[in-house]
Amino acid sequence: MRVLMFGWEFPPHITGGLGTACYGMVKGLVKNNVDVIFVVPKAYGDEDASMAQFVNASDVSVDIYEVKYRELIDKMTYIEVGSSLIPYLGPEEFEKYMDKVKRTENIDSNPIYAEKYEFSGKYSSSLMDEVARYALVAAEIAKKYDFDLIHAHDWLTYSAGIAAKKVSGKPLVVHIHATEFDRTGENVNTIVYNLEKNGMQAADRVIAVSNLTANTVISKYGIDPAKVCTVHNAVEPSDTPGIENIHKNVKEKVVTFLGRLTFQKGPEYFIEAAKLILEKDDNVRFVMAGSGDLMDKLVKYVAKLGISDKFHFTGFLKGEEVDRMFALSDVFVMPSVSEPFGIVPLEAMRVNVPVVISKQSGVSEILEYALKVDFWDVNAMADSIWGLLHYDSLSKMYKRCGRDEILNLKWEKASAAIRKVYEDVLLDKKN
Repeated sequence: MRVLMFGWEFPPHITGGLGTACYGMVKGLVKNNVDVIFVVPKAYGDEDASMAQFVNASDVSVDIYEVKYRELIDKMTYIEVGSSLIPYLGPEEFEKYMDKVKRTENIDSNPIYAEKYEFSGKYSSSLMDEVARYALVAAEIAKKYDFDLIHAHDWLTYSAGIAAKKVSGKPLVVHIHATEFDRTGENVNTIVYNLEKNGMQAADRVIAVSNLTANTVISKYGIDPAKVCTVHNAVEPSDTPGIENIHKNVKEKVVTFLGRLTFQKGPEYFIEAAKLILEKDDNVRFVMAGSGDLMDKLVKYVAKLGISDKFHFTGFLKGEEVDRMFALSDVFVMPSVSEPFGIVPLEAMRVNVPVVISKQSGVSEILEYALKVDFWDVNAMADSIWGLLHYDSLSKMYKRCGRDEILNLKWEKASAAIRKVYEDVLLDKKN
């Protein structure tokens, strides 16, 4: 079986969990005898070529004068918008970001119908133009390669998946890692919402990363439940050398938050829980690892609460830096307001860090050895953190059982379930 897969990022060049999930998934699919042609807007040449055949969309030429592409362009005018946006920012945060961007970089002004497109491969100021161009290139790629099925990840690639389906006639599977409701709450961007809905409606099957996300797909987007299924994410074993021998150089206990500093991730609740704990015990340090539109606001909030001397902002971490941060941590906290899945707790647990997670997360559906609280219940969050910091038997139990638990959450197993989805779609197509 051969799959044409459209993504937006792939390790080592990632900005969040989507790239990490794609890596584990592709690796698992290879072990399940699935050949993957993985398309990214921009390939850097250091991707793991042993896992998949990588196609750099920036190297693909499109003959826009060919009839089929002119028809495709005409049908896809709904994604040709006059504004740009970044997938993890709300409208107000985006406006502030764009004011900053305009002062620091040149805005891409290349015509959308150029014969060859140079993609940035980033969540840049010209993102919507790149999404449109990506769809045109996808059609050309679908014409050139031999494959059985198309798999597209998140809204950035759905138009590409639709274009490839129209050109090839092959079935389309779309993967929902997050929805616009997760990113913005109820203040959805209608352009992104429509791209998501169009992708789901055009798909032969929709894979959600959790039952929580599947319910959103059905209730908020009106997608037929019969074609929606759940395949939970997994985690790769840590390959950071010497991770077991890393020791922290501070005497205090360390509590860590790692994720985008956005509304969705609930960083304010982590800060408020930190304040409650430090009122009773100042022998604790709190670390907020990540970057995002709320950074300045959060730094000021920490200062306002008077806990700056016990609070550290590291900025964005990736690769080995993540494992090393966890190796220095005594507790990891994920207080997400809305988390479709949440791979980061699994990454913490694989290096023996007990975790506190919000009940509003997909990963809470499969984890037994994690303390679970409502994201808004700061007192319960603080109590859970306190318990893991001060009761050794509780902490040791969650470390031991949590590590054993995630050993069963392998991408090879998750990818076997994805392969079964492929087989079902191909069988339906045949019948």
